[in-house]
Amino acid sequence: MYLLGQLLLWAITIYTWIIILQVAISWLVVFKVLDIRNPKARNLIDLLRKCTDPVMKPVQKYIPAIGGIDISPIVVIIALQILASIIARIFFHGYYGYY
Repeated sequence: MYLLGQLLLWAITIYTWIIILQVAISWLVVFKVLDIRNPKARNLIDLLRKCTDPVMKPVQKYIPAIGGIDISPIVVIIALQILASIIARIFFHGYYGYY
């Protein structure tokens, strides 16, 4: 059970970082630091979207952008942290900083 809990927390952490990376790259595209015509950049953007869209799209349906800024990544990250806290309580009885 301990290993399963560790794997789930690890997966949540990796997915959170993928969301953060996708947001950072989207801002780099907006500020024209990253050119989307570059095939490698385009492939990275497509890969990140394929990873994040299954979770982000349903949230984006219910939470509209505020002033042109999409806040759904914040909502998803908060939900993932709550999920990590629940997993830690179940598997580790509140240890590892997730309370």
